[in-house]
Amino acid sequence: MLTSVAVVLGVLLCVAAGVIAWLVVQLSRQRERVAELSAALEADPGLPRSPRASAVQTAGLAMRTAMDTVSRMRERGVRSTLLASIDDFTRWALEDRGEIARVAGPDGEVTIFFSDIESSTALNSELGDEQWVKLLAAHDRLLHTYVEKHRGLIVKSQGDGYMVAFSTPELALGASLDIQRALSAKRQRSRRLRRTPIRVRIGLHTGTAIEKEGDFFGRNVAMAARVASMADGGEILVSSDIAEALADSADFVFTEEDTVEFKGLPGAHRLWSVEAAK
Repeated sequence: MLTSVAVVLGVLLCVAAGVIAWLVVQLSRQRERVAELSAALEADPGLPRSPRASAVQTAGLAMRTAMDTVSRMRERGVRSTLLASIDDFTRWALEDRGEIARVAGPDGEVTIFFSDIESSTALNSELGDEQWVKLLAAHDRLLHTYVEKHRGLIVKSQGDGYMVAFSTPELALGASLDIQRALSAKRQRSRRLRRTPIRVRIGLHTGTAIEKEGDFFGRNVAMAARVASMADGGEILVSSDIAEALADSADFVFTEEDTVEFKGLPGAHRLWSVEAAK
């Protein structure tokens, strides 16, 4: 009899420990989300983002979840609380990951791609609005073709700029190289792009990100945007994270460029240009 009681008590303790562990993980993740949102706001005030109130609401959600779980434990007992918590956690995880779940690698990371057309304002003035819009449409079709080929997710486009997420650095670089090759090809398929060649600059960085209402946020998103801002037309720049991860790849050649500092992102950051291996 005493042995049976001990077994039951042991099981209950394990279940209770599981509930507590779940609460700790959820609260920790929500704190990380608040911290990353704050870092993104400080890193680049111009980045599209949800209001600061979102961070407060996120923290409040975590606290409410904790209080709800404690109440369940009092009212329903440990076993029913654990089962309900598993359901809640599964639903929360699916909702929270959103679009990231479609492109994130096994480690939860995404590679963020930013691009824009070099000297676009001057080119718009030179061509006039009507012709500029038609040129943009040709650029957009080309970019969509290669993003789709390499299974990227277009997060948003603003004017002549794009933000895209890929599951791996290899796929992101494959798309980037295809885009640059297509734009520089002597026999460009688009008649409009043959008549008016454009130069696109591309920057990439890899890491975890936060998704909210279809947009991506966080320090790594800000980093990717800063890397892209340093590129020249026709160039692909990447962070050291990507260069180091693919250092042994036979498909890409990395050339060390500048070491720079970015506002809001501590430390010095080495940038690398990328070309296809011959």
